[in-house]
Amino acid sequence: MKRLRRHGQESQRERIKQELFQFNKAMEHGFPHQPSALGYSASLQLLAIGTRSGAIKLYGAPGVEFMGLHEENAAVTQVHFLPHQAGLVTLLDDNSLHMWTLRAHKGQSELLEIGRFTLTGPPGASPSVTSVTAVLPHSSGELLLLGTEGGHVFIVEVPGFRELEERNISLDQVANSVPEDYIGRRNLEHVEALQENPVNPDQIVIGYGRGLMVIWDLEKLCATQHIPATQQLESVWWTDDGKYILSSHSDGSYCRWMVGGEDGNEEEEEEEKSDIPYGHFPCKAISKIVQLPTKEGPPFLLFSGGMPRASYGDRHCITVIHSKTHVALDFTSRIIDFFVIKDGPRSAGEPSALVVLVEEELVIIDLQTEGWPVIQTPYLVPLHSSAITCSHHVSAIPLKLWERVIAAGDLQNTHYSKKPWPITGGQNLASDPPQRDLLLTGHEDGTVRFWDASGVCLYPMYKLSTSAVFHTDTDPNDNMNQSTEGEWPPFRKVGCFDPYSDDPRLGIQKIHLCKYSGYLTVAGTAGQILVLELNDEAAEHTIEAKVVDLLQGQEGFRWKGHTRLDVREDPVLFPPGFQPLALVQCQPPAVVTALTLHSEWKLVAFGTSHGFAVYDYQQKNNILIKCTLNPSDQLAMEGPLSRVKSIKKSLRQSFRRIRRSRVSLRKHHVNNAAKLQDANARLEAELAEMELAPVQRKIEARSSDDSFTGLVRTLYFADTFLSDSSHNTPSLWAGTNGGCVFAYMLRLPSVEHRADEPITAQPAKEIQLMHRAPIVGIVVLDGHGAPLPEPLEVAHDLARSPDMHGSHHLLVISEEQFKVFTLPKVSAKMKLKLTAVDGSRVRRAGVAWFGSNRTEDYGESGLMVLTNQGDVHVVSLPGVKLQVHYNCIRREDVSGIASCVFTKHGQGFYLISPSEFERFSLSTRNLVEPHCLVEAPQYSAPSTQHRPHANKASSAQRNARHESEDAESAARRVMEHALLNDEKVLQEIQKSLEADQMLFSENNVKSALA
Repeated sequence: MKRLRRHGQESQRERIKQELFQFNKAMEHGFPHQPSALGYSASLQLLAIGTRSGAIKLYGAPGVEFMGLHEENAAVTQVHFLPHQAGLVTLLDDNSLHMWTLRAHKGQSELLEIGRFTLTGPPGASPSVTSVTAVLPHSSGELLLLGTEGGHVFIVEVPGFRELEERNISLDQVANSVPEDYIGRRNLEHVEALQENPVNPDQIVIGYGRGLMVIWDLEKLCATQHIPATQQLESVWWTDDGKYILSSHSDGSYCRWMVGGEDGNEEEEEEEKSDIPYGHFPCKAISKIVQLPTKEGPPFLLFSGGMPRASYGDRHCITVIHSKTHVALDFTSRIIDFFVIKDGPRSAGEPSALVVLVEEELVIIDLQTEGWPVIQTPYLVPLHSSAITCSHHVSAIPLKLWERVIAAGDLQNTHYSKKPWPITGGQNLASDPPQRDLLLTGHEDGTVRFWDASGVCLYPMYKLSTSAVFHTDTDPNDNMNQSTEGEWPPFRKVGCFDPYSDDPRLGIQKIHLCKYSGYLTVAGTAGQILVLELNDEAAEHTIEAKVVDLLQGQEGFRWKGHTRLDVREDPVLFPPGFQPLALVQCQPPAVVTALTLHSEWKLVAFGTSHGFAVYDYQQKNNILIKCTLNPSDQLAMEGPLSRVKSIKKSLRQSFRRIRRSRVSLRKHHVNNAAKLQDANARLEAELAEMELAPVQRKIEARSSDDSFTGLVRTLYFADTFLSDSSHNTPSLWAGTNGGCVFAYMLRLPSVEHRADEPITAQPAKEIQLMHRAPIVGIVVLDGHGAPLPEPLEVAHDLARSPDMHGSHHLLVISEEQFKVFTLPKVSAKMKLKLTAVDGSRVRRAGVAWFGSNRTEDYGESGLMVLTNQGDVHVVSLPGVKLQVHYNCIRREDVSGIASCVFTKHGQGFYLISPSEFERFSLSTRNLVEPHCLVEAPQYSAPSTQHRPHANKASSAQRNARHESEDAESAARRVMEHALLNDEKVLQEIQKSLEADQMLFSENNVKSALA
């Protein structure tokens, strides 16, 4: 009966686990790492970005996101949307073409790869014959034109990737139609560019690397005009009226060519204009050129590159010329590609926005507002505008604090355009987030950025800069965007990516925000701790640093690392937002390794590799200073810039251990038989223990001489029982790298005398773990086994009061085990060894609430754990039993593991690249992922009134017939695509086919019987 009852309990527990825990890698936030290609669909209003790792990402309206990954480990070199369809083609650097489509499934769209194709040449042909260099999707939506390195143009039917050999344009065909004097001088080289005539889809221009451009008629299969440019060709643009072709060249020049008549009269070809915008000295190539008309006034001319090679060859620029305005937009990193969005139906209106993809960010320029300001991006924001050094997540932000942070952020964004986000494709079907969540990122330049992490878009809200408190090398009055009057080229800095820090000591290492009081504390690389409060008005402060000597006068130690930051002595005007209230400076100025804030008690605790301290930011006094430095630990005095010496020391220690082991083997060579028997007995005992617990191994005790044993890893405030079981008292708990836990009892005066009477601290407990593994976390559990609530959480009626009647427990999380102690006696009660055979060690731990997806009012507290193997575990509280574990991060991704941060509701973030967060969830109830729908656009054929063949009646009739056929075929394809991408329609078709088949078989049977 007991066995049956236990089995029933286990199965019930498994069912509860399924209702509570589920692992999902939901989505990615930030800017794609190493982008390599850009595409845009004017009909779908979707943006596509390909990366060097083979990823393809689609973006529309905020919340509309899709991601696909090519199986081949190859870079995406080109992305092209198919006209009037919900599909796109990608070209990889392995010369393979891939077809993708947005298909409806269960009421939402998903990005699927539906085909792949590689050009194959004749047997024995050189690979260059089929190496694709240019791709042109034809406006009919049925053809793909592929220019190759060998100079050929292959025509392929889509979506089936069927090559139409009879319509291919070979290099010989083109060469035979080109004047002999041109062919005699040079080889045509590869196909550099392909463009379609905007008013006549039967005509394309083929641009060859050496400069020749040929206008080819796809119906007549012949060349109608040759444009013999003499410079190396970079790009081609056919103007909207079909009358001119623009070509850009490797010498920094561009040319405008008039398109001649249909009869192929070479005399009509004429070079209208040739210009080197930034000559007369040698210039870099103009890699792309675009000209767009306006209804009134001159056209917009945009081109990338063309800068004077000697003076500005290192600049990444796009020049925009309109009327008398000429600006060289100077970007922060290499330009990948750009395009222009136009207003109006079918994007036939005025140019409205310039979209530029550079290597480290996406920038959109408003072309309709005076001054051409930047439009703020709701997604694809470069998280790494300065390198991320730490992260902190805060769940369920109160509305008042949320609005105040947004208001402070809005005041920082006045330089942005007021125009709405211009990329609006798709529908965001996701429901509104249930709560407001903040993700705070600390950066190398001393800034803290606040991000709205509630939904699919990681939206920037506010930026706090701490550098104004300190003296740095830069002048605060410097403005990178200011251009000198009369400067040529007329540069204007654009973009926010700025990886260069004024001073690496400014780097933010720890962040703690109290969402109830609005107090924020940040700690940096040079031992600086700032306590800040939210102020809605600008204010001027003089900041004084309170120095805390963590060495407590110990002799024989000399700090060899960096110096402390110099604080500004003059008053500083701080803008609305978070403003410094207090500044504490650790001495020695080592990196702050632990930080916590208790806003109800007005205390902040911080620790370094030398010790920890508690600071009262109301009275601005030090309450407690404790030195944890091991006398034998000289590495803690060297600082982060002296790691080479530590490597030498570790090598010396390794060689000494080897020598000691050899000496001991020689000394104890006698009595080997007896020693062997003892060893065998111990081995059998260990094997028996391993059979009982196969996933656990014996924890290795660490030497007290190991480096950085005094480094403070975690700090924790708790109101619990330390002296006896009847009187609870405020306390501070500190855990070190050497497996030691210190507990201090804090005596706080009454509220009336809080501002006058000092707070006192006295040592209460000290625990030394036997295995000396670093302490990763400390949690106190109340009488019900629930973690203690956050400061002020109970006062705001957002959590129930902790149970102070039952006995409290202390959970100590080390790298190798979880151990529960009873309070106040601090006697061991239970433990869980997570250390597995493969050497797993705990790297991150955090308490989270897991709600059931079946029962609204049921949930459990659990401990989320990340190991150095990249696995995430959930451990039950207070029983410390392993519930579930999943593979989350690659074990080789050390930076990803180090950057992981957990939320209070079972989610997590970690960096998959310097610019991207991966978001994952262990909770069935709390999951943020995109839910969106993209519908195929409705297409009607364009008018034929502007077609160039209208001068001949037969030609006009033929063109009208072709137009009507094109319209019918396009409409038919759109209908087929819509039907085949709708799952319900497919099911109906399947049912009707099955019914027809049954009816047919019944009729056959009846006729056979008759």
